Amino acid sequence: MKYVDDYIAQYKKGDIVLNKERIKLLDLIEKDVLTQDVYFDEERIELCIKFIEKWYFKLQPFQKFIIAFVFLRRSNGALFYDNYLLLMGRGAGKNGLISGIAHFLISELNGIKDYNVSVVANSEEQAMTSVNEVHNTIEHNPKLKLAFKNNKTEITSYATGSKFAYRTSNGNTKDGLRDGAVIFDEIHQYADNTNVKVHESGLGKKDDSREFKIGSDGYVRDGYLDKQKEIANRVLNREAPADMMFPFICKLDDRKDVDDPKNWEKANPMFSKPRSQYGERLFEKVRKEYTTLTYEPSKKDEFMTKRMNMPALNLERSVAPYSEIKATNRPYPIPLDGKECIGAVDFASIRDFTACGLLFKHKGDFLFKHHSFARKEFVESLYGYGKKQDEFKRKVLPPIQKWEEQGLVSVLNANTIEPGVVVDWFIQQRELHNIKKVIMDNFRAELLRRFFEEAGFEVEVIKNPRAISGLLAPRVEDGFANKRFIWSDDPMMRWYTNNVEVHIDKQGNRSYEKKEQHRRKTDGFMAFLYSLYRADELSEADIGEELSMLGGLSF
Repeated sequence: MKYVDDYIAQYKKGDIVLNKERIKLLDLIEKDVLTQDVYFDEERIELCIKFIEKWYFKLQPFQKFIIAFVFLRRSNGALFYDNYLLLMGRGAGKNGLISGIAHFLISELNGIKDYNVSVVANSEEQAMTSVNEVHNTIEHNPKLKLAFKNNKTEITSYATGSKFAYRTSNGNTKDGLRDGAVIFDEIHQYADNTNVKVHESGLGKKDDSREFKIGSDGYVRDGYLDKQKEIANRVLNREAPADMMFPFICKLDDRKDVDDPKNWEKANPMFSKPRSQYGERLFEKVRKEYTTLTYEPSKKDEFMTKRMNMPALNLERSVAPYSEIKATNRPYPIPLDGKECIGAVDFASIRDFTACGLLFKHKGDFLFKHHSFARKEFVESLYGYGKKQDEFKRKVLPPIQKWEEQGLVSVLNANTIEPGVVVDWFIQQRELHNIKKVIMDNFRAELLRRFFEEAGFEVEVIKNPRAISGLLAPRVEDGFANKRFIWSDDPMMRWYTNNVEVHIDKQGNRSYEKKEQHRRKTDGFMAFLYSLYRADELSEADIGEELSMLGGLSF
C-alpha cells in the first residue's frame, strides 16, 4: 500500500519528526501487522481519498496513512481494525478528516446499505461539528444534493439509505440507530465509559462496524481518555493484541520539547514539511501563541494541553513557584499614606484565622498591606504558639509568635474572632488611607456586612468566590510571573500563599483550595484575591497631593 510505504519512508529518511508513540506504531505495523494474512482494500481506499479530495480538501500523507488502515482486511474480508484512537494537537484536522470519512462511509461509493454513522459528544454544539461540515459541503455542491437528503441534523444517502447524525452523550438521545460506525468526539471530556457503552452496544449488526475516538488531551484525569491511552500503550508495547486498537497518537515526548519548534510536529502532523497553506498559517498562529507565554504564563497549561497534547501530570499544584512568591518581598516603592486602596477580608472561620488587607496600585504593580487575627487557643494547639521551640523541633511550624512581634498578626485570647475587632482595624487604616470599599465573600457577609456599613464603609459581597477564582487566575499567575505583586517583608502572606493549591477542573477552570484542610491556612491569600477583583477601580492618584495642588490654585 503506497500511502503506508510512503509515510514509513518519510520517517526513515528523516523527512518528518515523529513522537515515540507513532514510532512504536510504525514498528508494530511493519513487524506484527503486515506480516499477518491481511490485505488493503485498495479500491475503497482510493475511492475514499478521491472523494475527500474532490469535495473537501487535499489530504496530507498522515491522513492517507490513517485512511489506509480504515480499510485493512483479513484474508476472510473482515476488518483487521474496528477501533481507532486519533489523538492530535488542536488544529491537526481531526474533525475535517472524520467528516470526510463519515460522508464516504454512508455514500454509494462505500456501498453498504443502511450503514448509519453517529457522531457523539458531550455537548450538542461539539456533536454537530462534523454533521454541520458535511451539511455545508452538500449545500454548496449541486451534484451532492442529488445524492443526499441534506437535513441540518441528519444526512441520508438516497442510494444506500445510510444516515449520518449527531448524538449527545446523555442517555436521552439514543434513538436506536443500528450504527455501522460511531465517532466519539472530544473524548477528553468523558468522565467514564457509561455513555460510550450504550453507543457501542449498537455496533456489530452491520458489516464493517467501526468506532472512532478522536480529540486532543484534556484536564480530566483517570477518566475515559486515560483508560483509552492505557490500552493504546499496551498495544504499542505488545502487551495486548495488535488488532485491539489502531492508536495514532501525536504528542510531545517531553515538556521541554516545546522550546524547539522543530518538535511541534510530534504533536501536530500538519506541521510536517512540506506544509500546506493551512499548515503554514496554523504554524505561524501557534508560534505567536508560544511567544506570548513569556508575558502570559497563565496560558501555558492550555497551550501545552491543547496544542502540544501534553497536559500537566499534577493538575493540583501550587499557585506559583516559591521563587516567585518570595519575589513579593520588596519594599513599597511609594509611601502608602493618602493613597486610594481596596479593602478585603477573609473571615472563613471565627474560631481560627481572619485576614484583612488593603490593595494599592502603582505603575501597573499591586501593593498589598496585610494583617491577620488568630485565636490564641487555636494557634497554641496547632502551631505550638507560646511554647518552647524544642518541644516541636520535629515539626515545621509557622512562627506565629515571631509574626506577632512583627505586627503581622494579633493573637486574641477569646472564644471567637469578633466582627468589631476586624472593623476596628479598617477604621484605623482609614485614617491613613483612602479605602474605596471593602470586599468579602458571601460566607460571612450576613455577620460582617452590617458592622462595616454602620462604620461608614461601602461593602461589596462576592456571591460566587469559585467563579471569581477562575476569572482572576490569569491575573494572579501573570502577577507572580512578572513580579507585579509587592507585599513588603510579609512572611505570613508568603506562608498563606504557599499553602494554596490550584485545582483545575475538566473545562480547565481554576479554583484556589487549601493544600491541607486544617493546618495550612490560606486566609491572607484569599483576602488578596478578593481585593484583586476590583483592582481596576483603583487610581494611582494621591488625594492629599491633589487637595494641596487645588489649594494653591487661584480661581
